[in-house]
Amino acid sequence: MIQSHKLSSNEVAALVDDLLDMGSSDSGTDASDAKPYKFGSDNLSIMGDYYGLRMINERFCRIARSAFLPFLRMHPRISSFPPEVKTFSSYCDELENFVSLTISRVDELRGTQMIMLPPALVSLLTDAYYGGAISYLPTTRSEFTATENRVIQLVTEGLNRALESAWRDLTTLSFQQISHEENLQFATFVDRDDLVVNCSFIVQLPDTDPARLDILYPLQSLKPIAAQLRSRMQSDLVDDDLTWRERLRTAVMAVPLDVTARLARPNVPLAALAGLKSGMVVPVDLNPSPQLLVEGQPLFDAATGEQNGQAALQLKRRVSP
Repeated sequence: MIQSHKLSSNEVAALVDDLLDMGSSDSGTDASDAKPYKFGSDNLSIMGDYYGLRMINERFCRIARSAFLPFLRMHPRISSFPPEVKTFSSYCDELENFVSLTISRVDELRGTQMIMLPPALVSLLTDAYYGGAISYLPTTRSEFTATENRVIQLVTEGLNRALESAWRDLTTLSFQQISHEENLQFATFVDRDDLVVNCSFIVQLPDTDPARLDILYPLQSLKPIAAQLRSRMQSDLVDDDLTWRERLRTAVMAVPLDVTARLARPNVPLAALAGLKSGMVVPVDLNPSPQLLVEGQPLFDAATGEQNGQAALQLKRRVSP
């Protein structure tokens, strides 16, 4: 049987006093203290201090260096600025009308991402790729050449692969190029009044001024992973160090190995072996075929022959271990 709990007289009195206090405070409240709120507006506080995005950008700076290696023949130093939130129209006002804008689809976030490359950097990369000096070229053009468009495609593909590796510790994202524009007026990225998160990077080049590149994310696309971007936890995954891997491969390939050829393995009676003398002939059977040995381990079956007046072996088939 359930027993009902009745309020005591002291509890009733305290409850009535609280109600009276609330009524008196409401009656004296000025309507001007209330702030209007627009439903559907962007709440920037849910993104926190963008700690997770700053860590991703720092990791991207280390990985993205390899994207410029084929063009500059060196690994440039890349630095990142803190992410900024601004409207897309404010961002466009800071740029020249002629820039490289590559828009990629991010299926996991159901959104897009955009990489901005200034035309001066594109011309520098193109000239350096074909043997020119790493320096800026004076230009007043309003469109890219076919060769520069190919360079833009290669660079942005490398930057997108670097972004996938940088985001991997936080969440798995894939970036697929869908369009490229040279005029800000035709960039179908977001509406001009929408908020975007701008991640700016500086590419430091030798004997010339540093170059700038920007990566933009729509704020609405990052909201589903806002909790992860606020988190300060780090993944147990280890970044791929391409430089270390290349040095390891070079060191392994330089290890000297002893390669020998075994022509035959004759069976000789002990009596015949004890009677061997200099100049005697020992008959051997070359069946099975000779073998090529590496550090004493058979690697290939071979056939004897001659090349350029020297004895040689022709490799026939790989020997299973």
